[in-house]
Amino acid sequence: MDQNDKSNYWALILGASSGFGEAASRKLASDGFNIIGVHLDRQATMPNVKQIIDYIHSVGSKSLFYNANAADEKKREEIISDIKSKSGGNPKIKVIMHSLAFGSLKPFIPNSEEKAITKSQMEMTLDVMAHSLVYWVQELVANDLLVSKARIFAMTSSGGHTVIPHYGAVSAAKAALESHVRQLSTELGYLDVSVNSIMAGVTDTPALRKIPGNIPMVNVARRKNPRSRLTTPENVAKVISILCKDGAEWISGGIIHADGGEDVVNFVGQGDLSIKI
Repeated sequence: MDQNDKSNYWALILGASSGFGEAASRKLASDGFNIIGVHLDRQATMPNVKQIIDYIHSVGSKSLFYNANAADEKKREEIISDIKSKSGGNPKIKVIMHSLAFGSLKPFIPNSEEKAITKSQMEMTLDVMAHSLVYWVQELVANDLLVSKARIFAMTSSGGHTVIPHYGAVSAAKAALESHVRQLSTELGYLDVSVNSIMAGVTDTPALRKIPGNIPMVNVARRKNPRSRLTTPENVAKVISILCKDGAEWISGGIIHADGGEDVVNFVGQGDLSIKI
């Protein structure tokens, strides 16, 4: 679709105020999409949200931003109702991006200095980081807001198929999210909607910095990546932009590696190199 066509469409970004969501909001706006951003920020980080909105307007796109918990059922219903009222009753949503990074980083089996993850924390992590994608898509389809040949992207990670310390609940959520993507790609086939997981490489985002042991993780990722650097949010946003082009709707149901080849590299001498066998 050309620039003029995109100006009639909206991209819904869940987790729009930082990391991958911020980069995608900026890139898709520069591509001509109007942006609906759902984010959860305190007062201290709201200036960055304003900068994102100002950028969207500076490139000629419109915006609707909501500071709310995207996994809350009532908030989701309120946001969809407001979107409809502010866009003449029939907003055309062409892109959905799910980039919600809020979950428990507690171990399943703790040591003497830790606490184990609880049932409620496990369920919250799966609900926010996986199941919420399904609920948003259900609501949008039920309200006839998702257009033909729309694109849906869900941010996953290599943690969905590998083990990372303290990442167990999030790993389960990523695996579930990838399963939801496969199911949605099948059930939305009648609309020619493309649904894919986007697997970024290790990226320096606020979410990464919350993971215990993130500094060694970053160091290993730099050594593993054939490009000898981390993935950036902008790298991922460009991949999403490409997948929004005409013809890319035939790519559906899979995991797109946006990691510079990082995930396929298995061993580069990780760990303490002073240990001898």
